[in-house]
Amino acid sequence: MIINDLKVRRREYLLWALSAAAFIVFFQIYMVAPLIPVLSDFFEVPEQTVGLIVPAFLIPYGIASLFYGLFADKIGTEKIILASLLLFGIFTALTIFSNAISQLIFWRVLTGVGASGVIPISLAWIGQTYTYSERGRPIGFIFGSIAGGGAFGASVGVFLESFVGWKVLFLCVSILTFLIWVLVYFTYRKIQIHTMENKGLTIGKFFNGYKELLTLKRGRNAYTFVLMNGIFNAGVYTWLGVYLERVYSLNGWQIGLALLGYGIPGLLLGPFIGKLADKYGRSKLLPLGLLLSALSSSILIFNFPLVVARIAVITLSLGFDLTQPLLAGIITQVGKEKGGQAMSVMAFMLFVGFGLGGYLF
Repeated sequence: MIINDLKVRRREYLLWALSAAAFIVFFQIYMVAPLIPVLSDFFEVPEQTVGLIVPAFLIPYGIASLFYGLFADKIGTEKIILASLLLFGIFTALTIFSNAISQLIFWRVLTGVGASGVIPISLAWIGQTYTYSERGRPIGFIFGSIAGGGAFGASVGVFLESFVGWKVLFLCVSILTFLIWVLVYFTYRKIQIHTMENKGLTIGKFFNGYKELLTLKRGRNAYTFVLMNGIFNAGVYTWLGVYLERVYSLNGWQIGLALLGYGIPGLLLGPFIGKLADKYGRSKLLPLGLLLSALSSSILIFNFPLVVARIAVITLSLGFDLTQPLLAGIITQVGKEKGGQAMSVMAFMLFVGFGLGGYLF
């Protein structure tokens, strides 16, 4: 009994450490979009050109996640998460050497490739470690951290940039990433890791694994919703900083405060939403999330007072929190023994959707 309790506690410690990793990845992702006006002035290029740094990160992130998932199913989640987190920290640090927008885009591409193994493989680990009926809470923790990282990245990031500059901001994120890497490494050391036998990697196995996932009707439906959800949410969010600057004439730190509400619902309610999904079913919550997202974006069409726009940002975030984590829970069940690949397809759809949304909108 004592041994089982110890295993449960250590499993929870690792969940918290992986949640910290998810937080820092999304902190960096979301701190970039509000910096578009600042970076436009720094590099002396139009805001639309600087906006390319968003898909430059997100689309390679989605593509690379397909390969991380395959390797995770073969050699285990630990090696992939640690390697990906380390690469993310290194490339984030190297971003400070950008002296032209082309260089910044280059480092964003590499950072996206490096980062893409952290979150989907953490979700795959949850699928391997928790039963389907109890996955809502741990998935809620991960997505709550994602939401919190987004909220603080969008607000604190742009606020700090006004004092230390964007290069120091990237350097600080890199340092925090290395500290979290140490935390994840030593937490993993304390639990027993079970990895799948390496059966050899071939092109046929690579494509057949993903083909099997996409031939399932439930899988196709879930992945389609993930893609469209990503396009919609990123399409709106990416340009909120520019929107707030032009419509309400806000400066950098004011934009940060206005965007603070984005992610706060997920940070505070993520595990609770997961428990509701486990108890009442995901089919009852998903339509509510889609409706909230639609209503929130509709409000932003009109030039309502700023306080109304702030509320719309919060409810837009809540709409995402009521959809994407629940879809992730469904996909962990669709994947079953192909957990790494299943979550990688989800990450591919989501982040390609993010990239396309930011570009198309």
